[in-house]
Amino acid sequence: MSLTIALAGNPNSGKTTMFNKLTGANQRVGNWPGVTIDRKVGKIRGTDYELVDLPGIYSLSPYSPEEIVSRNFLIEDRPDAVINIVDATNLERNLFLTLQIIDTGIPTVIALNMMDQIRKLGDQIDVEKLSKELGCKVVPVSALNAEGIKELVAAVGEVAEAKQTPEPMYFDGDVEAAVSQAREALKGKVPDEALRFYAVKLVENDNAVCERFPEAKDRIAGVIRELEEKKDDDADSIVADGRYNRITDIAQSVVKKAPRDERGTFSDRVDRIVTHRIWGIPIFIGVIAVVFFGIIGFAWGDFEVVGIGTWCTDWVNDVFIGEWIDPAVREWCESDGTFSAVDALLCSGIIGGVGAVIGFLPQMLLMFLALCILEDIGYMARIAFVMDRVFRHFGLSGKTLIPLLVGTGCGVPGVMASRTIESERDRRITAMTTTFIPCGAKLPVIAMITSAVFPGNGLIAVFCYVMGIFLVLVSGIILKKLKSLSGTPAPFIMELPPYHIPSATNIVKGTLDRGWAFCKKAGTIILVSCIILWFLASYDTGLHYIGDNVGDAQSILAAFGEAVCVIFAPLGWGDNWELTVGTITGLIAKENVVGTFGTLFGIEAGENGEGLEVVLSGMLTKSAGLGFLAFNLICAPCFAAIGAMHRELGKWKDTGLAVLYQCLLAYAVALIIYGFTSYIGGWNSLVVDGTLVEQAAPIGSTIAGIVVLAIIVYLLWAKDPFRQLAGNDKEKEMKA
Repeated sequence: MSLTIALAGNPNSGKTTMFNKLTGANQRVGNWPGVTIDRKVGKIRGTDYELVDLPGIYSLSPYSPEEIVSRNFLIEDRPDAVINIVDATNLERNLFLTLQIIDTGIPTVIALNMMDQIRKLGDQIDVEKLSKELGCKVVPVSALNAEGIKELVAAVGEVAEAKQTPEPMYFDGDVEAAVSQAREALKGKVPDEALRFYAVKLVENDNAVCERFPEAKDRIAGVIRELEEKKDDDADSIVADGRYNRITDIAQSVVKKAPRDERGTFSDRVDRIVTHRIWGIPIFIGVIAVVFFGIIGFAWGDFEVVGIGTWCTDWVNDVFIGEWIDPAVREWCESDGTFSAVDALLCSGIIGGVGAVIGFLPQMLLMFLALCILEDIGYMARIAFVMDRVFRHFGLSGKTLIPLLVGTGCGVPGVMASRTIESERDRRITAMTTTFIPCGAKLPVIAMITSAVFPGNGLIAVFCYVMGIFLVLVSGIILKKLKSLSGTPAPFIMELPPYHIPSATNIVKGTLDRGWAFCKKAGTIILVSCIILWFLASYDTGLHYIGDNVGDAQSILAAFGEAVCVIFAPLGWGDNWELTVGTITGLIAKENVVGTFGTLFGIEAGENGEGLEVVLSGMLTKSAGLGFLAFNLICAPCFAAIGAMHRELGKWKDTGLAVLYQCLLAYAVALIIYGFTSYIGGWNSLVVDGTLVEQAAPIGSTIAGIVVLAIIVYLLWAKDPFRQLAGNDKEKEMKA
């Protein structure tokens, strides 16, 4: 029998692990209609049941996109049953959602998860009594250890086929009387099985229900007013208190806790160190540094350690592509007698461009692997908690860090994750600055510049992430001084899940999913971009094929690049129009920066036996290279991320201003880096035929950098740098 089962639960309750255990590899990922929230669907193994993974939520009140998606699916799509994942170690918090799900009138089974942790703590939960109190089946499980999975599937099938709806929770006399009045007002307007859910929400003054049924709201307005006066509280708080009172009674009757160690749990003891007021941030920086040093490597003077990611990338570039793929394609073209343009397109355009990007896939996979491990053990949540103290000093909430962490994978969901911030002003600032953090698409750019200008130095990658966070904080101060974005930061409340051994399945799947997404982009967007770039670089303005001189000064691309490159000359890019073109094509996808260079330098690198790093080291000094990297990491993100920013900011005017701010800030930072660091020994030299050649000191760029830095300091220091306060407001500000 084909059934649709919804999987619902709080964040960090083990819902994702349970979904993977139930479905295995038999799942697909899409988007919920109208939003960019992932919609995961899969078949429960050994059955014909379709399992829909709802976003992690705390309630069915429509305050966030995740709650709206979950609520609409339960109420409007009416699945055959719901598996409600409940964290057994935090029963009181999880049951708040459970009671609301029960109100929907959908057959429900409670998966009492993390029972292995309960046993470790020495606690006991009376499962049969809990089932009786909630009026639905309760199955003890451990998603991590795959305990109780068969029993859970059997229970879900049983209640769904029999359509066993749970008995709802009833409130005390006054509240229940108001709910009864609401039921009468809504009768005939909503399905009978969901009548109680709508009635309770109407009493709560739920905005969505009140807007949908204004007549019913008016009909019971007097009843709700009397209830609020009698209880001396808002209706939604009264209903919430009623639920929590019931939850407290249930928890006290079914849970027996063992005596606790005075030192606290293992997680408590670890948190005293990693969330320490002083040591928390240095530990965070140390963890990130270890990750990057292990993947990229480390160099200090003559001492050098090659990271495992760098070694793998070198093998892919030099052996897999350089010795296997490229010669095989060239030999095929020669033997088949293909036209020289086709030969150049395949070898220089496609292999040179896409291959240059794919070469960095090993480093990206290892980076994704490390981030998945840190997330799965519970450390990522601690980072957000630790950074809240820092962010608050800069006018931002600690919740800002959550989109930044999401953005390390991809900027698009990172920008969309800003919706979790309650304050609209904080949310808008976060949407504008999230892409300052290097995403997965920017990792190849970091790896490329590091290999070319700072070989084996993992500190550059650490610098990129620290710089991104620093600029988010600086932007928080500056943008908060705009009248439209001013205000106090929203309070930060976040659950810290207990530490646990990471799930190998979750880690491997998360890593491969992100890697596959990268490969798909390389096979579509980057492939098309490289073909277009090859055409522009191989034909002149008269559409005559130049031949093997890809990137020739007479090409269409060169003409465009030369016209624009003067803008970037103060940043130390010189007259190398290829750098300008690479930066502009990065707007399509940041990996295109690498793909563009691979296309433009492909034939030259092949003929001379040089790699892309050798070519770039002759074009960029260390100062200019670091500035080039900073500009490409901070400036306007890819088109997809700009689209996500537009959805959050609402107007194209605001989006345009946000992009302009990003580009101006990127230019300012790159100018300061180049102008100031050029005086460090060896940082202003180019590698020409294997020899370091010192360049002239960039005095003009240094003076311009000083002016720009002074402007930034003024924007940070002045109370009203944008002269927005008028008349009386300004006088009040001066008195204050």
